Amino acid sequence: MHSTGTVHQPAPAPAEPPTVTVEDPHGDTGRHARRFGLPVATALVMGNIIGGGIFLLPASIAPFGTVSLVAFVVLTVGAIALALVFGRLAARDPRTGGPYVYAREAFGDFAGFLAAWSYWITTWVSNAALAVAAVGYLDVLIPVGGHRWTACLAALALQWLPALANFAGTRYVGAVQLVSTVLKFVPLLLVAVGGLFFFDPDRLGPFNTGGHSAVGAVSASAALLLFSYLGVESAAVSAGEVKDARRNVGRATVIGTAGAAVVYLLGTLSVFGTVPHDRLVTSTAPFSDAVDTMFGGSWGGTAVALAALVSMTGCLNGWTLLSAQTPYAAARDGLFPSAFTRRRRGVPTVGVGVTVVLASLLTMYNYLSGSGKVFEVLVLVTTFTATVPYLLAAAAQLFHLVRGEAVDRARLVRDSVITAVAAAFSVWLMAGAGYAAVYQGVLFLFAGILVYAVMAARRQRKPASPVEAP
Repeated sequence: MHSTGTVHQPAPAPAEPPTVTVEDPHGDTGRHARRFGLPVATALVMGNIIGGGIFLLPASIAPFGTVSLVAFVVLTVGAIALALVFGRLAARDPRTGGPYVYAREAFGDFAGFLAAWSYWITTWVSNAALAVAAVGYLDVLIPVGGHRWTACLAALALQWLPALANFAGTRYVGAVQLVSTVLKFVPLLLVAVGGLFFFDPDRLGPFNTGGHSAVGAVSASAALLLFSYLGVESAAVSAGEVKDARRNVGRATVIGTAGAAVVYLLGTLSVFGTVPHDRLVTSTAPFSDAVDTMFGGSWGGTAVALAALVSMTGCLNGWTLLSAQTPYAAARDGLFPSAFTRRRRGVPTVGVGVTVVLASLLTMYNYLSGSGKVFEVLVLVTTFTATVPYLLAAAAQLFHLVRGEAVDRARLVRDSVITAVAAAFSVWLMAGAGYAAVYQGVLFLFAGILVYAVMAARRQRKPASPVEAP
């Protein structure tokens, strides 16, 4: 799809964008370090996009009516456009780091640092959020939520187990990601596909129940759905660990995003059509209610809890790897502390360790404070910080297009339209985060500027020569 040519094809025309090949001095080729093929790269994208939110999503958007399905379609178009942009950029520069690499190559060190810094914040705060949310599903299987410290220890265990898989090497990361993705999709597809056989149009409820115009209802429901596609960049961030990255990153990103979209849309539609609307609006476990309606009994809650737990554990596994990849790429260029370049068995171990420690501290703070409000604010901040690299990546693609790197007019028009849609999608994500989250997120970015100042000064500082020394 995004190939730049093989040995059986003629050399590319001069108008083709230049490609970048960089040897990784910190990599290794041990038996525990293994590059991802297309299936694992696709599983990484799908596993990171689909976390535990899908299990509550139908109930969250039900108050708006079935018009929310229209918002889903609009957002899917934007997410796939962003996936195509990442594929084109990865074909041009298939190095580990994704948006960081693209922003730095196009706009310089400062833009690259902002992309890396904001993305790093997103990963470790999101990991803490996922672990805390997973405890709620674990409590259905094993009572852990009744005591604050028991719940805290469970959340910490859910973070450290994927971290240990990462420390074991990329071979084990890929295996865990592939298995967890398959296991999570079995129950999801059961509802998404099986629910269509129990579909009753009378249960859908009104088209628009939110009291808004049709356009307003789409925008309002989109505010809840906008963040469902975070993770589309997963394969691009880990491009250095993907086999034949120039081809497979783009393919994995588009296939993974499209696959997640199909599961989202079919799953939500099936729940809408199996659970009566008035019941769905107040449901705390919509997929469980759908399973109970389809097959009877009350075992749906246990089944959904297992699926959600597997889903979140796999998501934590993938996000833990991503949390270390961007700092690794930035540290290799001198924009993060050099310790982040240390790798073992194909994994940036220092990045994984620092990230899991920060996420653990945030998790403990959440339980010690006795209130989730501070934690919820931080999670909303990550919604803003995640879209900063998205917008910078779209801007980088626009930069290359305007500079005249397109091969022909047809490709220029096609890529320009796709890039414009991806940029609009990124801005819409920022707007959906809300004023408070954008305000807090900007403060996080400003704190990063101070870090950049120190790292930039260290890079430019020259040791005094013996003659100049006093």
